[in-house]
Amino acid sequence: MPEPSPVEDPLWVGIDLGTQGVRAVLVDGAGAVLGSGSAPLGNDVRGDGRHEQDPADWWRTTCLATRVALAGRGERPVGGVSIDSTSGTLVVQDAQGNPAGPALMYDDRRAAAEAVRVQDEGAELWTALGYRMQASWALPKVAWLVAEDVVPAGHRLAHQADHIGARLAGHPVPTDWSHALKTGYDLLGDAWPTAVLDRLGIDPALLPPVVAPGERVATVSAAAAEETGIPAGTPIVAGMTDGCAAQVATAALAPGQWCSALGTTLVLKGSTPDLLHDPSGAVYCHRNPDGGWLPGGASSTGAGVLASELPGADLDALTERARERGVPAGATYPLAGRGERFPFVADGAEGFDIGGPADPDPATRFQRVAHGVAYVERLAFDVLAGLGADVSGPVIATGGASNNDWWTQLRADVLQRPVAVPEHAGSAVGSAVLAAAAPGRLAATAAEMVRMRRRFEPDPGRADELTDGYGRLVVALEERGWLEPTFRKATSLNSGTAGGAS
Repeated sequence: MPEPSPVEDPLWVGIDLGTQGVRAVLVDGAGAVLGSGSAPLGNDVRGDGRHEQDPADWWRTTCLATRVALAGRGERPVGGVSIDSTSGTLVVQDAQGNPAGPALMYDDRRAAAEAVRVQDEGAELWTALGYRMQASWALPKVAWLVAEDVVPAGHRLAHQADHIGARLAGHPVPTDWSHALKTGYDLLGDAWPTAVLDRLGIDPALLPPVVAPGERVATVSAAAAEETGIPAGTPIVAGMTDGCAAQVATAALAPGQWCSALGTTLVLKGSTPDLLHDPSGAVYCHRNPDGGWLPGGASSTGAGVLASELPGADLDALTERARERGVPAGATYPLAGRGERFPFVADGAEGFDIGGPADPDPATRFQRVAHGVAYVERLAFDVLAGLGADVSGPVIATGGASNNDWWTQLRADVLQRPVAVPEHAGSAVGSAVLAAAAPGRLAATAAEMVRMRRRFEPDPGRADELTDGYGRLVVALEERGWLEPTFRKATSLNSGTAGGAS
């Protein structure tokens, strides 16, 4: 366990702007979290594809969270602050950086029609970058706002983190290339794609300048210091999206290393020296500030199905009962809603549970869901390997489900690779690490600051039976047309491993 940093060394502030609230942490150079604060967000407007929030509420909750996080700082210096936020969230700002209306959140889909045009007009660039434009991404929102003529002269668009950065600085600040990805920033050319923007009728002046994550963009103003408790003059460091910041908090930033966040959904992120191209659009890549790329994907499966099917259940008690049981028969695909986006793309995908009891008791249902999620996780790694990614390294597990040791051990056994759980996780911690990292030293800084709580070693004696269970799920997905029939031949599975599943 690293020793706490000396009292004269600087502390680092990370701010995570989430969907439901804001969290702030104060971290020392050895990775110890010395203070943490959070505050809930309100004024959430949803319906008919709309999802809006009030940017003034972002600032109010940021101030509440940071004041709590820094309450025990004493006289220790603060070396920097960095902000992460939801990817694809936009707000219109006036020339002073004030909001000119409600923010369009990351999952607002009112620009669905524009997404088709944006994809067509920039198809060559999007293909080169290895992704497809989606209805909820930021560039279609920009095209929609321009078409609706709701961006007055002298105003510009900012991402969620940019907006709070502007409030901290007292003036507009640049964005970073992580938040700018879904706004169409050319990560290969390191520039806004003016030719594509021209075809879409978007003035590039509406978009902010772009810098690398980790670059100093401003300092905290005296007025903001009074409201937030962050000392005036503290450097403001360009951030990353919440998913990338969460990856930084795991230190899984070298090729072969991957982090897997299992909460309501399952999100995998890793590091590769080369850009991955996924024709299906399930995987896309952020740029790594150290060089190379950060590929990842987000499944719609996860532990969320348990909250909807077993509300209020004592998961500790269910875990003890599940622990006594072997590998369940049949196959379970734990999708709560409709449609899948990773490790395969299928708009019509629906969850299923086949080959088990018709009316399972809660412990049985929990056991089957846990196995199903673990198999989907293995499928995700097989898909990434098929795209050319190195998936040989250890997996760092985060998210609420990583607190369940039985489930985490099961994931290690299914993957047949070590799974480690960090002592502190979350996007706010990752943002603090980013604030502390010198240019080109993000991976090295994360390795110095991130501490692991426990490491789970795979049990080789369970490999065969769990591979059989995984194979049954793959067969069931193939039979429904959601996976290519040739998928098994590209992995360790073979046509005789799993038998049928219907």
